[in-house]
Amino acid sequence: MTDPRPILWAPTPERAAATRMAAYMRWLAEERGLDFAGYPALWEWSVRDLEGFWTSIIDFAGLRVLDRDTVLGRRTMPGADWFPGARVSLAGQILSHAATRPGEQALVLVSETFGRQSLTWAELADRVGRVAGGLRALGVGQGDRVVAILPNTIEAVVAFLATASLGAIWSLAAPDMGATAVLDRFRQIDPKVLIAQDSYLLAGKPVDKRAQIAGIADALPGLQHRVMVPGLNGIAPGWDGWDSLMAETRVAPVDVPFDHPLWIVYSSGTTGNPKPIVHGQGGILLECAKSALHMDLSPGCRYCWLTSSGWIMWNTQFFALLNGATVVLFDSAPGHPDLLALWRVAADERLTHLGAGAAFFQGCLKAGIEPRTLDLSALRHLGSTGSPLSPEGYDWIYTSVKADLWLAPLSGGTDLAGAFVGGNPMLPVRAGEMQCRFLGNAVRAYDEAGREVFDTVGELVCTEPLPAMPLYFWNDPDNRRYIDSYFDTFPGVWRHGDWIEITPEGGSVIYGRSDATINRHGLRLGSSEIYRAVEGLDAIADSLVVDCEYLGRDSFMPLFVVPAPGVDLDDPLRDAIRQAIRTQVSPRFVPDVIVAVPDIPRTLSGKKLEVPVKKLLLGGDPGKVVNRDSMANPGCFDWYVDWARARATAPDAAERP
Repeated sequence: MTDPRPILWAPTPERAAATRMAAYMRWLAEERGLDFAGYPALWEWSVRDLEGFWTSIIDFAGLRVLDRDTVLGRRTMPGADWFPGARVSLAGQILSHAATRPGEQALVLVSETFGRQSLTWAELADRVGRVAGGLRALGVGQGDRVVAILPNTIEAVVAFLATASLGAIWSLAAPDMGATAVLDRFRQIDPKVLIAQDSYLLAGKPVDKRAQIAGIADALPGLQHRVMVPGLNGIAPGWDGWDSLMAETRVAPVDVPFDHPLWIVYSSGTTGNPKPIVHGQGGILLECAKSALHMDLSPGCRYCWLTSSGWIMWNTQFFALLNGATVVLFDSAPGHPDLLALWRVAADERLTHLGAGAAFFQGCLKAGIEPRTLDLSALRHLGSTGSPLSPEGYDWIYTSVKADLWLAPLSGGTDLAGAFVGGNPMLPVRAGEMQCRFLGNAVRAYDEAGREVFDTVGELVCTEPLPAMPLYFWNDPDNRRYIDSYFDTFPGVWRHGDWIEITPEGGSVIYGRSDATINRHGLRLGSSEIYRAVEGLDAIADSLVVDCEYLGRDSFMPLFVVPAPGVDLDDPLRDAIRQAIRTQVSPRFVPDVIVAVPDIPRTLSGKKLEVPVKKLLLGGDPGKVVNRDSMANPGCFDWYVDWARARATAPDAAERP
C-alpha cells in the first residue's frame, strides 16, 4: 500500500456543512431515513440502490419529471431503460428560474468580438421562447436536427435552449474546426437548419468564416435553412439573419419522453470518422442535478469554464444554469494579451467557480504567472479536466493562485457528458488526486482478467448503468459501433479507456489513456508519470511519449520534447531528461531516443495525440492515422510524418530527423 498523498487543502467544518452535498445528506436523513457515516457509505448506497438514489436526486433537486412510475425497466448495459413512460423538459427546467428570480443575471458574455453583454433570467426566457417560435416557423419539430457553428456566446446558449424546448436535436461545432471535420460530423445527422457566425476576433485578429460556412452549407444536401449571426460583417446573401428568428410570439418548452434525444456530440474523430453520440433529455437532466452536488452549484454562484464550443465542457455549462448559477461565457483567446487574461475575468466578474483544461494551468505554471496578485477573494472552486493535472500543477495553484481554494479536477468525457470521478466540497484535496468517485457511478479499476483492484493502476470501468450514458450512436442500427466502443473488453461492463487507481482513502488518480499504454519489460505505465518528470524541468515546455511494439524486433520508445524558448536540446539536457525519468519514474522507462520537435500534436480540446503518432511510427498511413481537421494544430503533424519516414529508412538514426 502506498502512503497517502499529502493533503493540500481541507474545508473547515462550517464550510463543509454549508455545501450542497451536506444539504443533500441531511435531506436523505430527514426525508428518507438514510443516515450515512461519511461519503464512502453514501457512494456505496448510490451505486447499489439505483432506484432509490436517482429518485432522491429528482426529489431533492425539485426536478419536474412527469409520470415517473418506474425507475428502471431494464438494468442492463448497454440498453438500460430509464424511467419508461416519464416526460421531461431540460429547457423548461432551466428557464423555470425566470419565474422566481427574473431580474437576476443568468448569462454574462466576455468576448473579444462583442465586448461584455448580459441577460437576466427573464430576458433569457423571453429570447429562448422567441427563437423557439422562429425555429418552429421554419418547420422545426421534434426529432429534427438543428446544427450550429458558433463560438461560446449568448446566441449559442439561446439557440440550444430553443432547439431543446421544441424537442428538436442540437449539435454544435466550434468555428475554429476545419470544414472537413465539421462535415464529417454534420453529414452523418442530416440537419434541417444551420446557424453560423460569419466572423470573429481571436487574439486581436479578425477571422472571416463566410467562405467556409457557405461551403459547409452547400455540402449538406438536406439543409433547408441557413441562419447567420453577424460578427464583424453583415449578413451574407442567401442567409437569414439571426434577428429573423426572433418571433413575436414566444413558444413554451414542450415535454418529451425521458429518453428523447437532446443533443449529438462526437468522439474526437482524430483516428476515424467521429462517432455521433446521442444523449437523452432525461439523462442529462439528472446528470445536471447530480453534478451540482459535486461542483457545489446553487443560485448565487458565478461559474465560468474556459472551453471551446466544440468541447463537451461547453455542454456542461448547462449544469450551472440548471442549478440557478450565473454562467460567464468566455469568448476570447486565453493567452491574449497574456495568460493573466482569464484570471482578470475571474477577478472582475467575481467568479466563485472557474474551470479550464489541465494544459492551461500547466501553461500558466510554466510561464511563471502569479494570479494571486489579483483580487480572487470570491473564487472558492477551481476545476480542471481534459488530461491529468500534475502534482506540480496542484502545488502551483495553492502557491500562485490562492491558498484557501477547493481544487477539484474531474475526469469523464464526451461519452456521458459528465464525470466518473472528481470533486466533493466536503473532502480534503490531496496532491495529484481526484477526491472521489461520483455518486451513482459504479467506477472500478479492473486488471486484464476483469478482477477489481485497489491501490494499483487498472482499467477504468463502470459496472452499473447511468442515465447519462449514450442512448445510441446515430446511424448505428445494430449498436455495433456503440458496443465495440465500450463493451468489447468486459461484456456488460463499460470500459472507458483510461488508466485509474482507486486509493485507500476513496480518491482516484487518472494516468492517461489505456490505449496509449507504455509496456517496458513487462511493466505497464500511463504516460502522465513520464510527462510529470520531463515537463518538471524548466528547460522543457511540452512533451509526448509513445511506445511502439514491433513484430519480430525490439520495441521502440521515443520521447518528443518542445524545449523552452531560447533552449537547445543538447546532450546535457538529454542527460537531465533521462535522469529525471530514471529517478522519478523508473530506469525501465528511459526513452530510446529524445527528439526536439516544434510542437506537440493535440486535439481541439487539448489532449495529446499519442495514439496517432504511435500508429504513424508503426507504419500507418499518414492520411488515415489522424483526421487533421480534428486537430488544434494540424500543421505540426507534417514534422512527425517526415521523421517517421526518415526513421523507416534508417532505424538506427541519431536523435534527430
